[in-house]
Amino acid sequence: MIVRIMGEGQVQLDDSHLVELNKLDDELLEEMESGDEAGFRRTLGALLDSVRRLGTPLPDDALEPSELILPSPDATLDEVRQMLGDEGLIPG
Repeated sequence: MIVRIMGEGQVQLDDSHLVELNKLDDELLEEMESGDEAGFRRTLGALLDSVRRLGTPLPDDALEPSELILPSPDATLDEVRQMLGDEGLIPG
């Protein structure tokens, strides 16, 4: 699957990593619902770091359709809330 991190680029990620990413996504949702800004920052960073670590970056000139779009590391809690609606970032 192709994942885009806003402001950074695209990463090729094997579907087998979705379970790990879904755990972080669930934590992120809980922190957003409770308004835990510090937890949100920590978990968003962990989610993006996991995608970077587990994935293979695509060349900058590659423009593939992204199956997932993740917020930039500096996205605010409110910006991510607007991206999500009632769902998480990672399809479950």
